[in-house]
Amino acid sequence: MNKTMKKIIISLCFLVTGISVGQEKKSISLEEAIKIAQEKSPDYKALLNQNQASYWRYRRYKASFLPQLRLDATLPRYSNSVNRLTNDSGQDIFVRSNQSSLDAALSINQNVALTGGTISLSSQLERVDVFGDNATTGYSVIPFSINYRQNSLFYNEFKWDKKIEPLIYEEAKRGFIESMEQISLNTCRRYFSLLKSQVQSKIAQTNLSNQDTLFQIAKGRFKMGKIAENDLLQLELSVLNSQNTVTTNEIDFKRSSQNLSRYLSLESENLLLNIPKELSIFSVTVEKALEEAKSNRKAVIEFRRKRLEADKEVAEVKGSNRLQLRLNANFGVSQQGNVFNELFQDYNQQQNISLGVGIPILDWGVSKSRRKLVEANRDLLNTNVAQDEQEFEQEIYLHTLNWQNQRNFLETSKKAQDIATKRYEITNKRFILGKITITDLNLALQEKDRSVLQYLNSLEKFWVDYYTLRRLTLYDFVKDKKIEVEDIIYD
Repeated sequence: MNKTMKKIIISLCFLVTGISVGQEKKSISLEEAIKIAQEKSPDYKALLNQNQASYWRYRRYKASFLPQLRLDATLPRYSNSVNRLTNDSGQDIFVRSNQSSLDAALSINQNVALTGGTISLSSQLERVDVFGDNATTGYSVIPFSINYRQNSLFYNEFKWDKKIEPLIYEEAKRGFIESMEQISLNTCRRYFSLLKSQVQSKIAQTNLSNQDTLFQIAKGRFKMGKIAENDLLQLELSVLNSQNTVTTNEIDFKRSSQNLSRYLSLESENLLLNIPKELSIFSVTVEKALEEAKSNRKAVIEFRRKRLEADKEVAEVKGSNRLQLRLNANFGVSQQGNVFNELFQDYNQQQNISLGVGIPILDWGVSKSRRKLVEANRDLLNTNVAQDEQEFEQEIYLHTLNWQNQRNFLETSKKAQDIATKRYEITNKRFILGKITITDLNLALQEKDRSVLQYLNSLEKFWVDYYTLRRLTLYDFVKDKKIEVEDIIYD
């Protein structure tokens, strides 16, 4: 090997491995990478932001059924103007008004889930000051007033919310766990992308070194007339191709290293990955996978929630489509006067009740069309949901069957790699002894490199399928328990 070739090899080795003075590679396993990704990755940060909406929506829903204390007030309002009024004789006259007013109301409101209405208890106070020659001050007070209002007697929105909102929140929580498993899956793919680039880079460096050594040996044999010039040129071409392969793998290695380190939010790109070990042997039946998926997946909640939302829309249209009734009732006491201390005695009672009725007499089929439309939408949704349920079960069924064969595929590819590696070592020794041609050596080399890559691909598929199985069932079959994530509280 000449000095120039040695310098090229050494330089390329340093570029690919990323080793420099004062820098060390950070060793990391697949499990460690997944743990980091589930705490620092961009996907996790985006997931937290998305999960906030569902959390606060549920908090708002729960709070809507708690008593609400409210203060409404009008700050001093002053008016000095001429206004047109109608007197007792029916004549319009112009009167100057110079006065200010102030009012405030304190109320407690409570939604009633049983009926769909709102009941409130309120207290009001109003003061009016008239300025001028006949200055006076007047008060009006309502110590307490009980009011009940309901927009529709045939449609109870609160009843439907009590059924749907908890499902939406539970769906979001399960979706959070599924997304965490998707992060594991994304990390696994990035991990193996870098691992394969790392292994391919080492293979390329080794092949370049071996090809150059064989080329130097061949040059000596060519001078002694033991090999043909064609074989020498073939070896030289192999050296050149190996140099190009090293350069290409260097670029892929850098790209894969950046993808993983940035996904994990690591400061260093000098990562040394370990080849993951096989999982302990465990069995997964289709029945068990389907049982856990139906118990844990958010899709099952989503199917139920969609059906309820469709039923809610039908109930709303039916409740207001023909006969509309609105109820408003009030009971309380009040008093008016010019002396504030005299307001809280000899109260005047006040009661009122109103029932609003709306009946469409001639609407040219609008009401019927609305009802038929929402019923058709509900039927269509039920059909789509039923199809989604079938696809849901089919996906789990097929993936479970596929998983049952993954370990066999992995063992086969591992055995093929060992055989191809051993065959290349034997072929290389025979070539050095001059018993085979360069063509046979190159074929053995290609098969060896291909078998190594096929084994890594099988290993990647093994782990990707494993984390896919976890995501599809939200069940850890190694630990034999459901996958759970601690609740996240947003202050």
